[in-house]
Amino acid sequence: MRDAAAMAFSSSLALPSPSPPSGTFRGRPAGRIRTGAAGRFQACFLPPPPPDVVATRERGKNAKLIAALEKHNIQSLELPLIEHVDGPDTDRLPDVLRNDKFDWIIITSPEAAAVFLKGWKAAGSPKVRVAVVGAGTARVFDEVSQLDHQSLEVAFSPSKAMGKSLASELPRGSESTCKVLYPASAKASHEIQEGLSDRGFYVTRLNTYTTVPVEDVKPLTLKLAISAPVVAVASPSALKAWLKLISKVNNWDNSIACIGETTGSAAKKLGLKSVYYPTTPGLEGWVESILEAVRVHRQLKEAPKR
Repeated sequence: MRDAAAMAFSSSLALPSPSPPSGTFRGRPAGRIRTGAAGRFQACFLPPPPPDVVATRERGKNAKLIAALEKHNIQSLELPLIEHVDGPDTDRLPDVLRNDKFDWIIITSPEAAAVFLKGWKAAGSPKVRVAVVGAGTARVFDEVSQLDHQSLEVAFSPSKAMGKSLASELPRGSESTCKVLYPASAKASHEIQEGLSDRGFYVTRLNTYTTVPVEDVKPLTLKLAISAPVVAVASPSALKAWLKLISKVNNWDNSIACIGETTGSAAKKLGLKSVYYPTTPGLEGWVESILEAVRVHRQLKEAPKR
């Protein structure tokens, strides 16, 4: 285990300015000071040590995970694998909210929540009742619901942070028709709308955003990422982007640590063997799964060879 008093630092493995960095390493500085010919001090930096974990969420959304891992002296390489872009129905959302009334708005991810709030405000902030999947998604609505609780109410979250749980547990009133608006990723499965339709809900789905793989990964960043024993992924899209990125790498068999069961199941279906994920999706369980994957890797590495 590394020295707990070691200080973390960030150094960008960057594309040429002004492009954003393709990866950021979080760990301990490796370097020393030496004296030059005229007595001047010169810094002599060595390459950083290999990371323990690759954090792959979209840019700007890895900080909490990296900070939580740093508390356990786990060094992370930030390598966003996907980015969100507008979906085919992004511009339709405000008009739909203005012109129709729904018993429920179904929001299943923080990104879906952010896109919905933008369209909701453009529609004039009509009164809505929201059902969310996961505490992280609910937090996106905290500020708005506190400021304008009469217009936007977060009224339901399923017992387990999974789409199929929401589809089976969402309350319906006594009305003969219960209308649901489901703003979703274009790549999301049809599990929720099919489950709700089977229970008699009338579901309108809008594909308000989608994900695309990040293409600007530098060779040095990729080399560091491949060397890491654990890759942390938060969606099947990120998982597929990683597999595409390493498609030309022979015999990559390190561990995948997933944020929840949905991504974990996708990893297994794609043929990955060393897959870790918590029973309850969320940051805390994800961190525990990553720590377990790192622990197993270190045990195997330190075990005597026969």
